Amino acid sequence: MAASLAMILLLGLPAKKMFEKLKLPGLLGMLILGVLIGPYGLNLLQRNMLQISSDLRSIALIIILLRAGLGLNKDVLKNVGVPALKMSCIPGLIEGLFIALASVYFLDFSFSQGGMLGFIIAAVSPAVVVPFMLKLMESNIGTKNGIPTLILAGVSIDDVFAITVFSAFWGLYSGTDMNIGIQLINIPISILLGIMAGIILGFVLINIFKRFNIRDTKKVLLLLGFSILLNQLEVVMKTKIQIASLLGVMTVGFILTEKLPDVGRKLSDKLNKIWVFAEILLFVLVGAEVNVGVAIKAGKIGILLIVIGLMGRSIGVIISLLGTNYSFKEKLFCVIAYIPKATVQAAMGAVPLSMGVESGDVILAIAVLSVLITAPLGAIGIHYSAKSCF
Repeated sequence: MAASLAMILLLGLPAKKMFEKLKLPGLLGMLILGVLIGPYGLNLLQRNMLQISSDLRSIALIIILLRAGLGLNKDVLKNVGVPALKMSCIPGLIEGLFIALASVYFLDFSFSQGGMLGFIIAAVSPAVVVPFMLKLMESNIGTKNGIPTLILAGVSIDDVFAITVFSAFWGLYSGTDMNIGIQLINIPISILLGIMAGIILGFVLINIFKRFNIRDTKKVLLLLGFSILLNQLEVVMKTKIQIASLLGVMTVGFILTEKLPDVGRKLSDKLNKIWVFAEILLFVLVGAEVNVGVAIKAGKIGILLIVIGLMGRSIGVIISLLGTNYSFKEKLFCVIAYIPKATVQAAMGAVPLSMGVESGDVILAIAVLSVLITAPLGAIGIHYSAKSCF
């Protein structure tokens, strides 16, 4: 594993730098590197590194979400609250249903099969979107109307919504006694549970930091350790109830920066340094999950379904922002920022196949293809549209 880690670091840094010199997002270089050296490319990564890839990616995602939480402003968050809630579910719902209906027509899927495909594809990737939003916040770009905060809040819930609706369609397909209404009710419950868990953990850490004289480096380690446990709580409880742990992680950072602003600022600076390492791990390992050979099998129909889904998502974003005072360019940026897919699709694309769902191989192929198309497209789109939309 040590050799694989060294390879990721030694190749990841130049790959990032090379793409930045080409005026392209650095994460795109790391994603492509991951595809090349991963098990579906040159197969240069050791098996034990791939076995813990999911955990490493989760830790890296937690680091960037903690940074996001520490950078949130209460007043801005209050202003974007209602649009953010709409952005967390409406675009995903429309995209998932568009793909479900299109797959019934083009692939002869049943509606339940189409629903599973639709809501695997419908999840936005926090791994791709969150780092861009933090850069905008740090550069004070788009912050006048709180656009980065709006998108950060929306993407942290979007995945929970997509996975929950996917579970409902899986129940419909398998014929299990699963009430779709109850599944949908679980979504706001999971959001509330995530926020509550984050608030409780935030105040626990505040109490520890006030009572004990702890160096900032150790405070970061405590913050990271507790946040990882919060994320694992979702894994342990997922068979009983869904918890929006990623939203909880952001809430921890928000509570700390609200109650202890000086501590929050120092912790954010420390996490910025850790992110230099975590960013390379995250994007190279996400790329390593992508099987280009499987994606090619999806063919033109797969591309068509993804395009139809993105059209639905764009309509959903526009609907979510109706009645707001955002300009046309700001709304256009939100549409572009909601394009990238990566994390959920890489993690869940093979689930229907492993569960014995008919045409599970087709679902996997289209899920992988969605990452190959939308992650680069979204990353480049966000990178360049931020300059022209604000």
